[in-house]
Formats: sequence, structure tokens, C-alpha cells
Amino acid sequence: MECMVRDVPVYYEVYGEGFPVILIHGYTPDHRLMTGCMEPLFANRSGWQRIYLDLPGMGRTPGVERINSTDDMLDLVLDFIDQVIPGQRFLLVGESYGGYLSRGVVLRKSEQVDGLALICPAVIADPARRELPPHTVLVEDPQLLASLDPTEAEEFSAMAVVQNKYNWERFRDEILPGLKIADSAFLQKIRQNYSYTFNVDQLPQPFTRPALIFTGRQDDSVGYQDAWRLLESYPHASFAVLDRAGHNAQIEQNQLFDALMSEWLDRVQESLATSSLR
Repeated sequence: MECMVRDVPVYYEVYGEGFPVILIHGYTPDHRLMTGCMEPLFANRSGWQRIYLDLPGMGRTPGVERINSTDDMLDLVLDFIDQVIPGQRFLLVGESYGGYLSRGVVLRKSEQVDGLALICPAVIADPARRELPPHTVLVEDPQLLASLDPTEAEEFSAMAVVQNKYNWERFRDEILPGLKIADSAFLQKIRQNYSYTFNVDQLPQPFTRPALIFTGRQDDSVGYQDAWRLLESYPHASFAVLDRAGHNAQIEQNQLFDALMSEWLDRVQESLATSSLR
């Protein structure tokens, strides 16, 4: 599907019907990063409408000249939400850069957000200021890497903490396609203006609805320690830091990811049911 947000034709996909869930992928991949890890959760859950968009310069949404920064990206996401679910309440799930954008959405639309899940979120925009663990590979598979296209092997091994067939196949299907079609020139422009020009965590009041912050112990892209500092702003957030998991923790620790996300959805359902009785 396509939604014109001012001059940007935003590509998005919708699954299911019911209470809206907005899902925002990370920097360079596309919506497939999110559908791959989230859709299995809804196989036996009805009543949720999942909305996956491609950010500008990624997937099927083109970058345009007027979008020059993360501030501009956030404005586009806010306008997209206003167009596809005008005035409705919704859940928000963001991965990496999508987590950074999601915190901006919470700041601007907290009265509409009934739950927040952050997957390996980028907390500090400037990589030089992040607290990062050293690059670590816990399970190596030289034969697997040797069987791959060299460029693909390099992409996979740069992020994989556990190099096995399962993790490779999900990386190949969910992440690599977006990396291959990303508009690198446009994204480099955004990278130069990656930080918000405002304090995204200066919420007028703490976000009291159910939240989840899911991180990888070996994530050398965004780390996990910076995310811990978000908890004061989210008093009903569960925080998980998982071993044997890097920046693709949702894949490398898929069983725990499924369990924690399911528990978050259960808390959201309970919260929604309670609020409807008031």
C-alpha cells in the first residue's frame, strides 16, 4: 500500500484487523525486519491491526530532498500516523533507529500511545558517546561463511554473535533485502543530522503504560547500558538484556523475544481492558 505524506509516497503493509500497532524498522533495512520478528506473535492473536512502514530512503519509500534530519523523519512518521489512523490510540514498536523515532512519537503523541516496545533501541544518537561492549562472536561457523557470497558473508558476520544456519537464514530474509536496496546517499545525509535538535526524553510526565525494552548483551551497535537509563521515564517497563545476542537480538534470542513480547502484549491487553471499565 502507499500513503502520500505531503510529497512522500510512503510504502506500508497492513496485517490483521483491530487495535492499531505501528511498527518502525531500523536504519537501512526496511519493514521486513519487523514483519519477520513480529508477525509470528500474532498467529494466534486476533484483534490487532499491524501497520509496517518503510522509512524514507529505505525499502520502497523514496528519500526526498526536504528530509534532511531525524527531526524531519519524525515529522513524517507523525504525519503518516495521522493519515492512516487519524485520532486513534495505538501501540508502538520500534527497532534500533526505529526505537529512537518511537521515543519521539511518545513525546509528541503520548496521549495516544497505549504501549511501547523498544527492540535494541538507539538511545544516544552519536556512536562516539554510546557505551558499547567490544565486538564479540560467541559461536563461529567458518564453513557457513565460506559457503556464502563474500559480500553477504561480510554483512552477516559483522553483526552476528552466533553464526549458525538459522540466524543466517533469517538475516538473509529479513534484513539483507533492505540493506541491498537502501538509498545510501540519502541515508548518509540523514546520518549527518542523526541527533534530534531537542531532548527526546524530556517527557512532560512519565509514560505509565506497559513498555518493554529488549536488548542484546553483545550489541556493539547501540549497546544495552544506555537503554537502562530510560527506565525512569517508563515506570511500567520491563527491561531485558540477553546473552548470546547482538544488534539482531530478536533473531539470535528468538524464543525469549517471543516470550517477552507476548507478555508485553498481555500487559497491554490487561491495561486496555482496565481503562475501558473506568
